[in-house]
Amino acid sequence: MKRILSAALLGATLMIPVTITPTLRADDHKYHDKDRNDDHVWNNHEDRAYRVWVKENHRHYTNFNKLRDEDRQAYWRWRHSHSDEDLHIRIR
Repeated sequence: MKRILSAALLGATLMIPVTITPTLRADDHKYHDKDRNDDHVWNNHEDRAYRVWVKENHRHYTNFNKLRDEDRQAYWRWRHSHSDEDLHIRIR
């Protein structure tokens, strides 16, 4: 009986990472906005908003990770005044 309980506990423990993994996405990053001293999570919604900013500012698309710090701050200033609703970004 003790072996069965030990095996069940071990099995349950090994299943925890498998069940949590889908909620943690490798492409979600956190960025710090120095001007407002807050953090932002980079996800699909943020990427859509960034692409609107790129288009509005007549820029070529560059991965956000590779932007200069001044350009990142310019984006965050713009983003604070443009909500997902304003940009017609649906959150499902």
